Amino acid sequence: MPRFSVIVPAYNVQAHLHECLASVLEQGGCDLELIVVDDCSPDGCGDVADGFAARDPRVRVVRLPENAGPGPARDAGVRQATGDYLLFLDGDDTLAPDALRSIGDRVEETGEPDVLVYDHARTRWSGETVRDERARGLTEEGTAPFTLDDRPALLDTPAIVWDKAYRREFVERRDFTFPSGIYEGVPWTYPVLMAAETIATLDRVCVHHRWRRRGGLLGTAGHAHFDVLAQYDRVFAHLDAHPGLEHWRPVVFARMVDHLATVFLDRDRLPRGSRAVFLRAARAHHLRHRVPGARALPHGRLRDALVRLGSDRAYRVLRAVTRLGRRIASVVRTAGRTVRSAALGLHYAVQRLLPVRADLAVFASHGGRGHGCNPGALETAFRTYAPGMRTVWIADPEFHHTVPTATRRVRPGTAAHWTALARAKYLVSNGAFDRGLVKRRGQVVVQTRYGTPLKRMGLDLQERPAAARGTDFAELLRDADRWDYCLSGNRHSTLVWERVVPSGYTTLEYGQPRNDVFQRATSTDVARLRESLGIPEGTVAVLYAPTHRDYLRGQRTALDLERVLRRLGPRFVLLTRAHHTYDAPLARSSGRLIDVSDHPSVESLCLASDALVTDYSSLMFDYANLDRPIVVHADDWEAYEAARGTYFDLRAFPPGAVARNEDELIDIFATGHWRGSRSAQLRAAFRERFCPYDDGRAAERVVRRVVLGETGGLPAPVPLAERHPVPSAADRSAASPLATVPAPGVPVPVVDRL
Repeated sequence: MPRFSVIVPAYNVQAHLHECLASVLEQGGCDLELIVVDDCSPDGCGDVADGFAARDPRVRVVRLPENAGPGPARDAGVRQATGDYLLFLDGDDTLAPDALRSIGDRVEETGEPDVLVYDHARTRWSGETVRDERARGLTEEGTAPFTLDDRPALLDTPAIVWDKAYRREFVERRDFTFPSGIYEGVPWTYPVLMAAETIATLDRVCVHHRWRRRGGLLGTAGHAHFDVLAQYDRVFAHLDAHPGLEHWRPVVFARMVDHLATVFLDRDRLPRGSRAVFLRAARAHHLRHRVPGARALPHGRLRDALVRLGSDRAYRVLRAVTRLGRRIASVVRTAGRTVRSAALGLHYAVQRLLPVRADLAVFASHGGRGHGCNPGALETAFRTYAPGMRTVWIADPEFHHTVPTATRRVRPGTAAHWTALARAKYLVSNGAFDRGLVKRRGQVVVQTRYGTPLKRMGLDLQERPAAARGTDFAELLRDADRWDYCLSGNRHSTLVWERVVPSGYTTLEYGQPRNDVFQRATSTDVARLRESLGIPEGTVAVLYAPTHRDYLRGQRTALDLERVLRRLGPRFVLLTRAHHTYDAPLARSSGRLIDVSDHPSVESLCLASDALVTDYSSLMFDYANLDRPIVVHADDWEAYEAARGTYFDLRAFPPGAVARNEDELIDIFATGHWRGSRSAQLRAAFRERFCPYDDGRAAERVVRRVVLGETGGLPAPVPLAERHPVPSAADRSAASPLATVPAPGVPVPVVDRL
């Protein structure tokens, strides 16, 4: 008896069926049977299925004498199934790599539930993949298994069949079958979830569902879409036959109304002459199944009115009134913004008439984000080495909690913000200040940048449209003309910045202030950081921090992180950090997978980790100062080089081992090559070239030069051989703890931004 029976109905999907079946059979280490149901398909689906069956004994082909539709085709497959769990997959969809292994592991963890619900991603015809936005209901936190009453939010997920694994004994005992029609998932999904005594969730994309440009059942106009009405009649009939489920009636009613409105408003579904007929039928359903006191879904009040009134004209009037109200509100808001902008401009002009304050410094990082990066290290150093200096940090309100209490917090675009820009002598940022900034006589602008450039920057992007994306190069140069100083961490950075952002500023090749903490942290600090992040004692924590891709519109997930963890074993933990330009994490925290995208301090994450995995991120240049292993995952180097361009071939001069694909990355860690002697040699050469000044006193040198006016006698860089960065937890577990000798000067707090 196999563990899984995967049932695939096939009809007019010959172009995609091979990929679908291969994605099932290539699942590693899974006991399965694959049942392909040829729903009397007029194309070559039967031949494709026969070819797989001839090559693999796990494949069986069932042929129907006439086309019956996806529901009866699935029933035919269920009757042949012998597996513990039933999974359904459409013939043009695919299983994600190692999906069955993840499903099997979760089933065992949760005690063989009746139903396991997992996530899916929709793959558009253009190749873009989008995870379902309602996946938040699939969290694995809390008690498992559970019933639908414990997690009613599961009904917010789509009424589809192929995002669940069903215990076959449960399906047979309850005698669940599929109706005919194209909306067969509705009368299957609701009764199954309501009847299940045990349910569990898996917060992982297991199915890639194809959005076909043309030819899909739900995307083809026709009277077949009237089927949605009959399917909801079946659901309400099921509720009538089971009085114990009566409390679900308002929920199902609200979802029915929303679903009917969706079908009507999708211009690709209903033929032009049948739209009014469908709307009248939808109104009749609204009256027939109406539940007193039932509320529309939060986003669906207008849609509820459409179905309740049964009038497209009334709906259009209501929508027009709603839009008119929104436009009026928008005009009022725009007028308010105009008046406010004029008032702030006048306020800024008045403030510029007042004297510049020599004891005031303003800082900003990444366009209004929290205290951190080079400006954060310098803000602390200003208060430390320039007694009496008052500091102001510009940040959006959601980041104010990261700013030290000794620093004043101001919001961008407020009167306090413009007062600070007008009166402060020192303006420090790693990006551009507001375009409206007027640099006054006596003001000093310090541009810190935010790392060593590997990818092309500044004027070098003029011939890289995919990377430039509308960059205003004239504004870039106008901003550079305001700079008095530009920080650099090494000679490579100096040569790049002075060429790609040419202006009259002075380069301070003093090191990266944000890296000072690496030389001053102690083993106690590292232990405290790991505990705060939830890293189990005795594990190897790998920080995975990829950069963004200019040639892609969305965030790229290059690795199957759960598969990587499974292959490496329980000793490893992955800390995943998405690039700050993206709003979504790389993965949701789950077990040994910890999302740290929102952590305010990347330096703290570096200290807490035992190794770094990245692609082309400048973080590798900073991490090298810790003298800890770095692994480069360069699976798309040619595409990245073509779109963005780089200043040297990272594969020829890497800071450690280089992996060209996921399996090579796993092998590098599994064999220990990640921290072998060859990796150490590569890292030493990399540090020699890119880390000459990061000795823990970079911020001190900047303050003494810029604020205190010292031009000679600045602290000379400590040679690499004499530096003692704090060892990683993995190193301490392999040897006796090493005492870290702080660099001279006042220590910079390590965990003050946790």
